[in-house]
Amino acid sequence: MKKILKLKSETKLFIMAIILIAIFCFAITPVTMQNDTYYTIKVGEHIKNYGVDMKEPFSWHENLIYTYPHWLYDLISYLIYSVFGWNGIYVATCILSCVLGISLFLVTEKLTKSRLISFVVTIGAMYVLSPYVAARAQLVTFILFVWTVFFIEKFLETRKIRYAIPLIIIPIAIANLHSAVFPFYFVLFLPYIGEYFIANLIDFIIYGKIKIFYLKNKIAILEKMRIEGKKIDEEKLEKLKKKLDERIKQNSKIKIKRSNNEPYKIKIRNNKNVKLLIVIMIICIFTGLLTPIGDTPYTYLYKTMMGNTTQNINEHLPMTLTDNIEAMCMLVLFLSILIFTKTKIRLSDLFFICGLCYLMLLTRRQITMFTIVGTIILTRLILNMLKEYNINTRKWVDNVTKLIPATFIIVLVCYISYNLYKPKMNDKFVSKSSYPVEACDFILANIDIGKAKFYNEYNYGSYMLYRGIPVFIDSRADVYDSQFNGLEDDIFSDFIDVSSIAQYYEDVFEKYGVTHVITYKNSKMNMIIKKSHDQNYEKLYEDDHFTIWQRLNA
Repeated sequence: MKKILKLKSETKLFIMAIILIAIFCFAITPVTMQNDTYYTIKVGEHIKNYGVDMKEPFSWHENLIYTYPHWLYDLISYLIYSVFGWNGIYVATCILSCVLGISLFLVTEKLTKSRLISFVVTIGAMYVLSPYVAARAQLVTFILFVWTVFFIEKFLETRKIRYAIPLIIIPIAIANLHSAVFPFYFVLFLPYIGEYFIANLIDFIIYGKIKIFYLKNKIAILEKMRIEGKKIDEEKLEKLKKKLDERIKQNSKIKIKRSNNEPYKIKIRNNKNVKLLIVIMIICIFTGLLTPIGDTPYTYLYKTMMGNTTQNINEHLPMTLTDNIEAMCMLVLFLSILIFTKTKIRLSDLFFICGLCYLMLLTRRQITMFTIVGTIILTRLILNMLKEYNINTRKWVDNVTKLIPATFIIVLVCYISYNLYKPKMNDKFVSKSSYPVEACDFILANIDIGKAKFYNEYNYGSYMLYRGIPVFIDSRADVYDSQFNGLEDDIFSDFIDVSSIAQYYEDVFEKYGVTHVITYKNSKMNMIIKKSHDQNYEKLYEDDHFTIWQRLNA
């Protein structure tokens, strides 16, 4: 009877967790589209009509190269948009957000065997991830990375082929959906491989395996000589056998002592299945070839990092902890559990935390991976801590699923979700304050875009190309980087110099033959043109947010 009641409580908690996580994930999904979404739709349309041609069709600059790093996601997004419009894109993003939250919960629960702690930590994780929930390819790869960790750990635990097959399929999907993060897939294997090598190194040192190998080899040589009728030193042979027996007995005592008493804060597991995991990883390296975009999965990230775009795009900049309370809180949680309690941590988990923390501090966008993997590790640490202090969480599940506590949790999560969603209730799919909606209407009605060369700014270039207006630059930053394209002119650097007034705008406009300028009304350049009464510029259009100028001597 008790088992039945327990099963009912666990089932109730599971259903409640899934529903509440879905509600929370829906609430954090933004209504207004991000700038990358606009070029995603346009690129998808181009692929449908012309295929993956590896050409850049949306800028008025000549000889630019585009490698279509997430061609499949772009195509799927366009197909959804062509049927359902922005409503379809929004619903698809909500679904992916919910899938991410539920996947994070399911994987954490399956690996840690605790639904309650997994539920609480998952809600916190999705709150941290909320700024990165958008109609972008990264949302799909987040989900794939969550399941990658699950399949790796289950394969190491069971060695079953049903967990190995998805590990080969996932990188194929990543190479086509979001090839920029293809190399990161292999980073998820490294902590387990590192732990395996260190465990073997420690075993060699502690158990003197090199010495045992030496003794066995010497004994084998002497015994072979005896069989062949050669004269040997019998006393020496007996001494070697005695030393070998002593070493083996000593190792047996060490093994018993290590198994009964593990005084270390770090658990080091010597899992023999890691050797097969290495084979799987090597096979996965070649899956990047199964894509129509050539070697992009292997070269895209390197080329991007070699360029200067990462130094000027906000999400690529180093993280300052004082400006990111969520990251600081996560680090404090990990450090508090490890320093002030008796909790032990797996060496692979420690490698994950240290490596991902370094990446997060190096570039702030990696807080996403720190959060995704950290959710599993934090839940595991919390459970280990509770076990160390003999706290039984099973009773918590029974109590939580009772009417009053369950009602309180449901109301609390729904209330938080409502407050997160409330500011978005009146949002539009396209923000007229962020994107030049009416200005583009004016351009299409009054300017010959076949002859015009518009200078525009980075944040709304994607919307302009979505409207069919050739652009100076858009949020596909690598396309305009000379390090990436190998061109003489560094369009991205010129844009940065003009927008920050580090270079006189007229010099850059003359260099590229700019005919028109569309800019934010409150931008520095617009202020200078307006206040200096620059005779070379004629105002064609102005609204509350954007201004269009015609450059008269173009």
